[in-house]
Amino acid sequence: MSTEILEQPKARINLGALKKKQINIAVFGRGNVGSVLIDQLFERKNEIAKRRDLELNIFCIANSKTALLGQHISANWKEEFTTKTQCYSITEVIHFAKTNQLKNLIAIDNTASSEFVNHYPEFINSGFNLVSSNKIANTSSLKFYQELRGLLAKNEKEYLYETNVGAGLPLIDTIKLLHLSGENITRIKGVFSGSLSYIFNSFSEEEGTFSSVLKKAIYVGYTEPDPREDLCGNDVARKLLILARELDLHNEFEDISIQNLIPKELRKVSKETFLKNLEALDVPFQIKKKNLNKGQVLRYVGDLHGDLSKEDGAILDVSLVSVSKNSALGNLQGSDSLFEIYTENYGNHPIIIQGAGAGSKVTARGVLGDILRLSDKIK
Repeated sequence: MSTEILEQPKARINLGALKKKQINIAVFGRGNVGSVLIDQLFERKNEIAKRRDLELNIFCIANSKTALLGQHISANWKEEFTTKTQCYSITEVIHFAKTNQLKNLIAIDNTASSEFVNHYPEFINSGFNLVSSNKIANTSSLKFYQELRGLLAKNEKEYLYETNVGAGLPLIDTIKLLHLSGENITRIKGVFSGSLSYIFNSFSEEEGTFSSVLKKAIYVGYTEPDPREDLCGNDVARKLLILARELDLHNEFEDISIQNLIPKELRKVSKETFLKNLEALDVPFQIKKKNLNKGQVLRYVGDLHGDLSKEDGAILDVSLVSVSKNSALGNLQGSDSLFEIYTENYGNHPIIIQGAGAGSKVTARGVLGDILRLSDKIK
């Protein structure tokens, strides 16, 4: 008698039924960067799910006063934000995530608020990872900076902030990799501000007055609403401090030498008064331009140098300097930022990172990149 061996039917795997890793996101700050980021998340949600087997889910969108909370906020979030928001506290957002058993949590800080930064420890202790375009946490006191890192390590959580310097450029990540791999970085210098890049790139090449270039920069939206926030140099200084701390240097903001480009008599007046007196800037800057040597141009530069092998050996300068038109800094166009990273192994040939260093779309794209990098790390 023959024995017939029947082949068992093969189990069919429904790939579509496999559960994707869900990342649950709370977005704080819905200004220019925040709103663009939320739209980018919804626009690219399906493509990200397809390429990375990852589901990005927004459960909270909040400004400083009200929040939209829901297990799965939809792409119609703008309409819902006008009808379904409620006053909130950070504790209530955390409680919502816990009550609804949401895992793989990321809090996104697109605010410019020092008060919100004070809630970072609460988020970390409650199981959240952090992504931030807000520079304040990284430029507060060294004590706060170090305590925050200790808390992250204790809770095994991540904090990414690539957009703190250079918007969407891969600058901080590059410096981290070089430093952690044992490469001795000896200097970092460059044009850190997209608005000041545009202003001095234009002023060095054009025949017009400084005030006319500044007015154009204000009109096209390159500067802050009060351009003194750009011209005072503090924003560039904060970015320089962030890079110094990435190298484990023990610097405070007060250690930075900053050249303020605003005439003293216009530093404390109202914004309206300042904007009416922009012509007061013309003579000083025209003199600087006239005194340039042939083939030289003006650039507003951040420079981290000194003995960077010592915790207290760094010199941090932010100033208006003349550079050769044929140099990398001298060749800058438009509102691009440029960073030169000098190391022992590269010698006098720096690593150069250049590109769009400002703008809500570029910054939002950088925040999205941090979300994706962080999602890959979450197990």
